[in-house]
Amino acid sequence: MNIDCPLPVDTEETIRLGHGSGGELSQKLFRDYIHPYIKNPWLDRLHDSACLPFAGGRLAFTTDSFVVSPLFFPGGNIGELAVYGTVNDLAMSGARPMYLSCSLVLEEGLPLKTLARVMASMGRAAAQSGVQLVTGDTKVVERGKGDGLYINTAGVGVLEHERAIEPGAICAGDRILLSGDIGRHGMAVMASREGLAFDTPLQSDCAPLHGPVHDLLEAGIRVHCLRDLTRGGLATALVELARARGASFVLQESAVPICASVEGACELLGLDPFYVANEGRFVVFVAPEDEPAALDILHRHTVSAASRTIGQVTAVGRPDVVLTNVLGCERLLDLLPGEQLPRIC
Repeated sequence: MNIDCPLPVDTEETIRLGHGSGGELSQKLFRDYIHPYIKNPWLDRLHDSACLPFAGGRLAFTTDSFVVSPLFFPGGNIGELAVYGTVNDLAMSGARPMYLSCSLVLEEGLPLKTLARVMASMGRAAAQSGVQLVTGDTKVVERGKGDGLYINTAGVGVLEHERAIEPGAICAGDRILLSGDIGRHGMAVMASREGLAFDTPLQSDCAPLHGPVHDLLEAGIRVHCLRDLTRGGLATALVELARARGASFVLQESAVPICASVEGACELLGLDPFYVANEGRFVVFVAPEDEPAALDILHRHTVSAASRTIGQVTAVGRPDVVLTNVLGCERLLDLLPGEQLPRIC
């Protein structure tokens, strides 16, 4: 650990809403105020989980916090979100999820029946994901200081292979596969929060993703990198990966599926669906020779039945993500200066 790193010059700056919710400001926080003081080889890989040596094998370890508002939304709730989000982060390292912790920050005045509903959902989600909630903690804060309920989880999984599935393994020529349509979770939460109604109700895509990932690895598919598309959506995830690897990605806009309800809601609210959060979608980078077999495996799972190829890695050495439309016009994707939709996970 680097304990001798000097303090940043601008120590009078304060955190503003949006700093921790993805995009350029979140990157600045990590780059300038967090990472310099805790550098180590595992953290430096900039992946969803740390892959750690243990007893002759390897473990994956991850943690996350959930502050979604409202606590219950169409297609899920904060409890399911906490379990699936942690399971998915482990899966993105190619790990088999096994054990979770759960720490609850409860606001004074939270109805006990609300807590019971959330915990029942967590139990069902854990059973569906094949994991156990084995330890935890509770804290109660004063009324008005906790927004009902916050959840922090940590997860441990087993890596049953020797592969390095991380941004550094991305290669020129890799095909980029997307597991389904984008933007459902963020728009479902936004519609619920603001009381918006649409002709076709929006449902979150909140779901565990380790099943299709496990089958890809079992089949010997050359999976180079995985990333679930949470805060900041598809665009932010790909820009972060491109920067971490120093690689150029080209995407075909027409290949990215967006359901009519999400597209209509985004148009109404002036949002870009490429930056809207998902909780049941991921991208996978595979060797070009494995593209057909990988798609065939993904199509066997309900959560990834609509998978398709959306682009490829064109070069290593220049980090950028280019979106090409049907007319051949190109748009450079970048990180947003803030979050389009705060408090969605």
